[in-house]
Amino acid sequence: MKQVTITDVRAFVLEQTGSGGDYHDREKGHWLVDTLIANPMSSYPEYKQSRTSFGINVMKSIVVEVEASDGTVGISAGQGGVPACYMIEKHFKRFLIGQDVHKLNKFWDQMYRASRYYGGKGIPLWAISAVDIALWDLLGLLRQEPVYQMIGGATRDQIELYCTGIRPDIAQQAGFIGGKMPLAHGPSDRREGLKANVKQFQEMRERVGPDFLLMADCWMALDLSYAVELAYALRDLDLYWLEEVLLPDDFDGHKLLKDRVPWMRWTTGEHEYTRYGFRKLIESRSVDILQPDVMWCGGLTELLRISSMAAAYDIPVVPHGSGAYSYHFVVTQPHCPFCEYLNTSPDCKSFPPVFGNMFINEQVPENGTIFPSDEPGWGLKLNRDHLNLFRPFNTEI
Repeated sequence: MKQVTITDVRAFVLEQTGSGGDYHDREKGHWLVDTLIANPMSSYPEYKQSRTSFGINVMKSIVVEVEASDGTVGISAGQGGVPACYMIEKHFKRFLIGQDVHKLNKFWDQMYRASRYYGGKGIPLWAISAVDIALWDLLGLLRQEPVYQMIGGATRDQIELYCTGIRPDIAQQAGFIGGKMPLAHGPSDRREGLKANVKQFQEMRERVGPDFLLMADCWMALDLSYAVELAYALRDLDLYWLEEVLLPDDFDGHKLLKDRVPWMRWTTGEHEYTRYGFRKLIESRSVDILQPDVMWCGGLTELLRISSMAAAYDIPVVPHGSGAYSYHFVVTQPHCPFCEYLNTSPDCKSFPPVFGNMFINEQVPENGTIFPSDEPGWGLKLNRDHLNLFRPFNTEI
């Protein structure tokens, strides 16, 4: 095979709402604007009503393009706005230009090691993830293979999905195996808030019946004692899991949580980064299911490493969000029992593409299931005519 090298790396900010890798940046809000969602800022009344009120969406979505010497262009959706674009074009680009496109492990290692002095989590890893995902797309296009085939092939004929949103009952009617609702109240709401949380899930359990998987997304809003109390208050409802109840850095708290309430499935990981962040959760048996986000944790290259560690401990991996990027991964992994479909419609009564109109051919679930596209790469084609893309930096190497 003739050697193909990388000739350019471009990073764009997506200057519009309703599309892109930022799940929260929606034109009508992330779900209905009057829906209470417990969050890390819930103890501050002025930021209690919505996630976007405290600025979670200010970084904006990005698009990364990696071009090869034969003109082929791999693309990815990501997050991090202008800061991520700066890192990609001013820093990481130097490790790719002129290099053979196949050196994904080398590219990842160099980007990660070179960026340690300004952070091992957050935006640096968002930027690395976006570049890595674009590289996998490029390699798939060059090989004319879908990503899932390049990483081992399918282990099943379809992927069962659960739906994250505010209407699990509607998701059940659409064929999903389960539904995850956001918790409305946190510790600052005291006993009345706890009672309201129980009432919320009691009513939904009555709607969906006993056999539908029902989960609660606590989104880093709780503390240890409240999480334990909540688990016991909800015990009769047979929730499938309580998700991300603590801040991700509280490793000891996660271990105590499992020790105090061993019968509950505890999950976390969407806000954790790299194999080093997941290693302690895995080795300590602190959580029952890991939920890395491929667009945040370091891209597919790092997600495969995290998954291998989890498999050695028989810990299931159910990735957070990320649409097609997660589908290609999950279908290849025997220890990934199902996948998340993140509903971005305001009322969760329909099931739109996860990335909005960012791509012209993004797949949507059918009867609560999906199978990754057999198109090469990720199988996603950028909807350029309907996107407002701005390239803030253009560094010649």
